[in-house]
Amino acid sequence: MKIIPLASDSMGTRSMATLVITSGVHILIDPSAALGPRRYKLQPHESELLQLQEHKKRIEDAALESDVLIVTHYHFDHYDLSKVDMFSNKTALVKHPLENINKSQKNRADYFIKQMRPVTEVVEYADGQSFDVGATNICFSQPVYHGTNNRLGCVVEVAISDRDQVFVFTSDVEGAGIDAQANFIIQNQPDVAYIDGPMTYMLGYRYSYASLKASIDHLIQIIEKTSLKTIILDHHLLRDLKWKKHIVPVFDAGAEHNVRVLTAAEYCGMENSMLEARRKELYQEH
Repeated sequence: MKIIPLASDSMGTRSMATLVITSGVHILIDPSAALGPRRYKLQPHESELLQLQEHKKRIEDAALESDVLIVTHYHFDHYDLSKVDMFSNKTALVKHPLENINKSQKNRADYFIKQMRPVTEVVEYADGQSFDVGATNICFSQPVYHGTNNRLGCVVEVAISDRDQVFVFTSDVEGAGIDAQANFIIQNQPDVAYIDGPMTYMLGYRYSYASLKASIDHLIQIIEKTSLKTIILDHHLLRDLKWKKHIVPVFDAGAEHNVRVLTAAEYCGMENSMLEARRKELYQEH
């Protein structure tokens, strides 16, 4: 199994877009990327806009070679309404558009699926379901909170199994601080887990210290209770320039259990390029 993060916050855009290549199928998860509209009271810098173009092209190219496209929820950094053609003649496994969803996502989902159905070969609602594609199994969690409560609706987590390898993709769990979010990871015993990290750039505002503690506790449990080799921590966490200092206990647990803890960029052998977090600096430099 080959896991290829295509775009991420550590690479310069808001995204978790990931291509998974198994022995018999190409699977593209959350084929979109976006930019934070305002940060430090500043609009996206030109460097971010250029990076977004590059990431969207990379995602579109990956869609061409993919058999299955997955949408875990209906935020614009996880699906792209302007690129419905990416789903042409594909199998689409998507979060249910009517159940366990908030109002804004419900409206988006309804419109998106109406646009997608005429071009897509198969559309299946994924929540709590399992699908076999050749020797590959794609298993979805029941809907779990986007973050720490239901204000932003729910997402579905994904476990992809191929022969003796398992990959888990959490979508927007903001640190997996809720039992149901962490339990899905532990139950599936992945080799690699791509986890949306805690939202520390809003710590003490929209993300509480209690939520951060719960996230750290659960991330350590995940390390201790699985046979993980690698945790990719990214997305919300990588909007904070001081992200590492907030999760020192997770790094310590990883070192103790021989589990790599790294960003999507680092997983791909790249340096972190946290453009949104550096937006103020980008404007000062250019």
